[in-house]
Amino acid sequence: MTTLEILDKLVAFPTVSRDSNRDLIEFIRSFLAERNIEAELICTADGRKANLFATVGSKNVPGVMLSGHTDVVPVDDQNWSIDPFRMQLLSGRIYGRGTADMKGFLACVLSLVGRMAGTTLSKPIHLAFSHDEEVGCIGVRSLIDELEKRPVKPRFVIVGEPTLMRLATGHKGKIAARATCCGVEGHSALAPKALNAIHLACDFVGFIRQSQKEIVEAGSWDESYDVPYTTLHVGQIEGGTALNIVPGKCTVDFEIRNIGRDDGTAILDRLVEGATRIAMKRRSVFPQADIRVDVMNEYPGLTTPLDSEVVRFARRIVDHPNPFNVAFGTEAGLFSSRLGVPAVVCGPGSMDQGHKPDEFVALSQIEACDRMMDRLLDECR
Repeated sequence: MTTLEILDKLVAFPTVSRDSNRDLIEFIRSFLAERNIEAELICTADGRKANLFATVGSKNVPGVMLSGHTDVVPVDDQNWSIDPFRMQLLSGRIYGRGTADMKGFLACVLSLVGRMAGTTLSKPIHLAFSHDEEVGCIGVRSLIDELEKRPVKPRFVIVGEPTLMRLATGHKGKIAARATCCGVEGHSALAPKALNAIHLACDFVGFIRQSQKEIVEAGSWDESYDVPYTTLHVGQIEGGTALNIVPGKCTVDFEIRNIGRDDGTAILDRLVEGATRIAMKRRSVFPQADIRVDVMNEYPGLTTPLDSEVVRFARRIVDHPNPFNVAFGTEAGLFSSRLGVPAVVCGPGSMDQGHKPDEFVALSQIEACDRMMDRLLDECR
């Protein structure tokens, strides 16, 4: 099968993060089995989702791991001009959900496997395909748990997120948290006798915005990023049941995306202290006043030294060897921090096209990724 034929198969599996990815995983397992490659599955407790890990070559030698996620973001309420789960090639662009983020890379990896028949490798090639990356790099953690137990770990890893086939050596870390603001319900006609939880939430959001302003004006900067400083972002607020009821509860979902020079946990601690101060100001009248902050998800950033072995290796196989940093997060930081496996990020397409209606990857990008895979194979012979 050609790379595009494989990509057509992968796009047809609607592996939105909220749904199962097992059909796609079983397709890949069968694809590998037909080539006498055994794949291991690391399944969730309910069996609805699975990670896949396979090794081409010796399992007793550290090799190159190619990592990618199988899930995609939803298409709900997006205005697609085509069927999002049917790949279409039009004017040099390959359309379909996940073509850029990141089934295009998976297709290139599997196409490489298909071209390797009869090849003897001096360095093995590992395949690591995970689930639930789009909701916080969740699935790959159980795969890392399994790899931690093994005496022989991968030598390094290439994560195939879309970078326009440029070599990325860094990305920010992320902490996603929820602030639950607790007030006192009441009738809106007697609003001053109650404590509006939405008002507490607004005060906390104001504190987040002030903290962001201080970071921009006096915090650390790293010019290698498009946004060169740590960012604080509020993404969702929920509270209230009716206009004539003073709400007693409101939640604020926010995130911290920190550059390597900043400690994301320390920034979160300062936000928690601010939340406590906001609530304490109201407790003399309303003892129930509270703002509780809970971390929902987090992953570390990536800062791979430019003189590291993985960077030297990757520079030999990519078309564009000058390293840069990406704005989005990946599982590369988890592989590096938890498994101790050096990582870089390089894959076809641009995140500018990811998560959007009529998502696409340029055919030239897939061709460039295939070239990278061929050079990788030459390095591993």
